[in-house]
Amino acid sequence: MSDTNYNHATILLVEDDDIDAMSVMRAFNKLRIANPIVRAKDGMIALELLRNGTVTKPYIMLLDLNMPRMGGLEVLTELRKDENLKNSIVFVLTTSKDDEDKLAAYDQNIAGYIVKEKLQHGFDELVKLLDHYWRLVELPEK
Repeated sequence: MSDTNYNHATILLVEDDDIDAMSVMRAFNKLRIANPIVRAKDGMIALELLRNGTVTKPYIMLLDLNMPRMGGLEVLTELRKDENLKNSIVFVLTTSKDDEDKLAAYDQNIAGYIVKEKLQHGFDELVKLLDHYWRLVELPEK
């Protein structure tokens, strides 16, 4: 890992759990990945940040499914309906192992579905995955 910001991708972390959010941010710091992280505590805030230009492309969204006010599946539906946001790159990061949730998320063209409890070494594995992802994959700038 390095301090280089590949593609300068911003991470939009949509997570209502403070402990999980801090753990993700800690993993980025530990692995010296300096890409900016913007946190939204629910889906409504995430959509507002995207629509008002606070978070600009390229970005990768880490989206929890179970949140107050607007859950992750609702966020995905709104993203895919919005002409400016429909190409958002989204990884679901959730506690849900429910096949219905997985199918519903993949039906909305997510990049991956990650169950938190499968991250045996904390969120370091997730951060390494994302680091490799944006090194190899071309992210849309518009």
